[in-house]
Amino acid sequence: MALKLKDDASELLLDRTRESSRLYQEACEVMPGGVTANIKYFDPYPILMKKAEGAILQDVDGNSYVDYLLSYGAMALGHGHYKVTEAVLKQIMNMGSTMFGTPHQFEIDLARKLIRLYRGIEKIRYTNSGTEATLLAIRMAMAYTSKYKIAKFEGHYHGGFEQVLVSINPDVSKAGSEDCPCPVPESAGICQDHLENTIVLPFNNLEATERILRAHADQLAAVIIEPVQAGFIPADPEFLQGLRQITTELGILLIFDEVKTGFRVSLGGAQEKYGVTPDLTTLGKVLGGGFPIGVVGGRADIMDISAPAGKGDLFDAGTSKRRSDDVLFHSGTYNGHPSILSAGLATIEVLEDDENFKQIEETTMTLRRGIEQLFDHYGVPGTTLGLGSIFNVVMSDKLVRNYRDIQKTNLNLRRELDYELLNLGVYTKPLNRYSVSLAHTQKEIDHTLNAYEVALNRVKRRGKL
Repeated sequence: MALKLKDDASELLLDRTRESSRLYQEACEVMPGGVTANIKYFDPYPILMKKAEGAILQDVDGNSYVDYLLSYGAMALGHGHYKVTEAVLKQIMNMGSTMFGTPHQFEIDLARKLIRLYRGIEKIRYTNSGTEATLLAIRMAMAYTSKYKIAKFEGHYHGGFEQVLVSINPDVSKAGSEDCPCPVPESAGICQDHLENTIVLPFNNLEATERILRAHADQLAAVIIEPVQAGFIPADPEFLQGLRQITTELGILLIFDEVKTGFRVSLGGAQEKYGVTPDLTTLGKVLGGGFPIGVVGGRADIMDISAPAGKGDLFDAGTSKRRSDDVLFHSGTYNGHPSILSAGLATIEVLEDDENFKQIEETTMTLRRGIEQLFDHYGVPGTTLGLGSIFNVVMSDKLVRNYRDIQKTNLNLRRELDYELLNLGVYTKPLNRYSVSLAHTQKEIDHTLNAYEVALNRVKRRGKL
């Protein structure tokens, strides 16, 4: 496969990552597009990693990077934290197996922690990913309300299944007006029914959102929202509070997708930060301590519709108890996996130390202020935007409050800087948000800010600033 080099940064990247290039060509022979998840790809090819420790990644060519992707935010303690490793090894040694396929104590222990930390959680169910969690939350909402449409916000991502693969990164020219967005499919294979059953709302626009919700209230089971869009565009407090009031009045359940924001905006997620209680909450990423996990939690009366006790379930063939319309089916061989829950418990215990969480937030703000000072020094219209230990770099001096505002920023300049930073040992997928971990120290921040200064000078010399 011939690779087109667009500029000096791409050419240097190709020169530095020749083994990644070779292995990517090999991967393309056995995997479609050379990857097992589309988000792992970027031009001209993804960089293949072979080792990680703390805040550092090392690729197959031996290049080292300060890691700000952190597995899309999952590694809040950094790579290979000893408490997580010890917890997993201890679980395997003490229990004698990685899993039982039965209930176990860790399920109860982690559930109790989540119920204590999250204001909107009274009971929980485990899943194996954030995508599975949002899928289950939507099914629960439909079963509870006996309504079968949902509403989501333009620019918000809730996983890789049909009903929510709508208007995540749409072409604005096809997406309708700002006050009344049209549903735009984000994948091949999305049938028209899903577009008709998914109502798209404008984020941070309460007046327009209320108008749309009132028009569809009789059909809507739930509104699902990232309270911090894409992990870095915060909701206005008045917007979230108003949304809560409207959904309550209209009998529409409110689902907070906190897969990104859980344990990053605060220990209790965005719902703690904003003081808004959703009906259902989805969690993932940080909660797994580097392993795959998802959780749905919420009001006990909603969660209890999945309880099989006394009702049977899908596989109780031949019994008079089984009634498929009596119980919401939810299952999964790996739900509540002991090794994963032990990693999750260890991660939360480290983050529950006030000094540790405070350190991550302070490190994040040190980095953000440093980047903004460099932009000011070089006269670059840019800022950082986010809450807690996640943020993004936005190349604009205008206020950004939603998806369409992001489309008006200088995405080309951001991309130029990202490729320069890759060559200078600072890793995140181009145009992606930044996540900071407990393992990031002043040493990594200094390296990053030095790299930013070099990158800005290089881009300036090419006349791109």
